[in-house]
Amino acid sequence: MQTQNFEIPTELRDFAEKSVDQARNAVGAMMTNAHKAADQLQKGGQTFQDTVQAAVAKGFDHAQANANAAFDHVQKLVRSKDLREAYEIQTEYVRNQFSALQAQAKEFGSLAQSAAAR
Repeated sequence: MQTQNFEIPTELRDFAEKSVDQARNAVGAMMTNAHKAADQLQKGGQTFQDTVQAAVAKGFDHAQANANAAFDHVQKLVRSKDLREAYEIQTEYVRNQFSALQAQAKEFGSLAQSAAAR
């Protein structure tokens, strides 16, 4: 028995070669984009981590300031001579703390906005 030689047509070989080149280019582009996406994720993660660290530090600063204000307030109350003076001290403390809390909330809002802008 004789085996017949079957020759692959040139057009088919050219088509297959072009397909392999296109596939290679597509995979290369996909890998490049995957690396870029991974880099962006890493940068985004670092930004998030930096923002959280800044918020925690700011939170500790505010907690310390609020604790100091509370201790100062109690000390003034203890030294008050009558109910009227104690009421005035309390009113002043509430007013000051309300302003302080507004300012602190503004700082946290500003921090969140700058993180979102990155």
